[in-house]
Amino acid sequence: MPYEKLEINTPAPVLSWANHALGHEETQMAKNVASLPFVFKHVALMPDVHLGKGALVGSVVATKDAILPAAVGVDIGCGMAAIQTPYHAEQLEGKLKKIRLDIEASIPVGFNENQDVEKSVTNWQRWNDFKDLHRGVQDLQGKAMKQMGSLGGGNHFLEVCLDTEDRVWLMLHSGSRNIGNKLAQCHINTAKELAKLAGDRLPDPDLAYFISGTPEFAAYWRDLQWAQNYARVNRDVMMARFKRVVEKHIAGGKPFKPLLEVNCHHNYAEKEVHFGEDVYVTRKGAVRARTEDYGIIPGSMGAKSFIVRGKGHAESYCSCSHGAGRLMSRNKAKNVYTLDDLIEQTKGVECRKDTGVLDEIPGAYKPIDEVMNNQSDLVEIVATLKQVVCVKG
Repeated sequence: MPYEKLEINTPAPVLSWANHALGHEETQMAKNVASLPFVFKHVALMPDVHLGKGALVGSVVATKDAILPAAVGVDIGCGMAAIQTPYHAEQLEGKLKKIRLDIEASIPVGFNENQDVEKSVTNWQRWNDFKDLHRGVQDLQGKAMKQMGSLGGGNHFLEVCLDTEDRVWLMLHSGSRNIGNKLAQCHINTAKELAKLAGDRLPDPDLAYFISGTPEFAAYWRDLQWAQNYARVNRDVMMARFKRVVEKHIAGGKPFKPLLEVNCHHNYAEKEVHFGEDVYVTRKGAVRARTEDYGIIPGSMGAKSFIVRGKGHAESYCSCSHGAGRLMSRNKAKNVYTLDDLIEQTKGVECRKDTGVLDEIPGAYKPIDEVMNNQSDLVEIVATLKQVVCVKG
């Protein structure tokens, strides 16, 4: 589906791949961002776009000489990792529950953290830079070490999946944990204070920004890159443990070499070149999809997920959606659906089936097939996956 240009009067146009009329609140949020003076060329909305804080989740915002910390959000570097194993479906028979229990035993979820810190974590070279991070997090290094290799809560998950040829894949979704959240909050607060001091009349307080060349911009950019690296390594540490669990149950502990590995952010900012100019690109719930990029677009815990390869679409700033996107808030999902609905909608998936994960019920998300149809010009599908084990945060 080609994109459409929203009929709104803003200095920067808004291009949308969502193929539906945005609600009043979503339209206003898009207008707020597109009215900022430093937004470059246009704002791109992905097919899974929905309300966020300051900027829409599922939006790609390129800026010149400025950055919006709340647009990146508090889960800096949140993203996905997946590996294709050499195993096949029949090798999983009778083992799914044991695999799930072992995953839950070896990877902390929710607010839990690791009791012991393994060598692959303590040896991470970027710990040396911790002393240079924002003073508001200086007492959190020990916690950050213990949380590296942990999943977190909300919509974070680990899944064993099968593709259409019954090959086994491992997939997970997580970010920069408490340390990324705290760093983001420190800088968002600074940006808001600066906006107040300057008397800026922003359309939304969450669109407070830093201007390049200032100490505040430099400090945020340094901490942002650190947290994005932390998030990527966090996924690597979890995937290594996840891999060992599956190796134990399928191959008696004999290690395998992944046939394909993908690790991609979908809440982050980077400096990139678009339309011949250096810009800061913030992908808030969007994945980079240049022609050489592999990405992961998960559905909900009872739906299909996709491994994709980018098509390098210039107007999307070489981006695609990061998932199905929520249809309803967590509270609404808890009010609309029952435990029986959850059990029905996750039939055939080895997962928790209790009210603690009711807000993650598949019905609370947009249909993933529709989302994929709307971005056929942004990505090509490499593999279609369906989970058989799901561990939620």
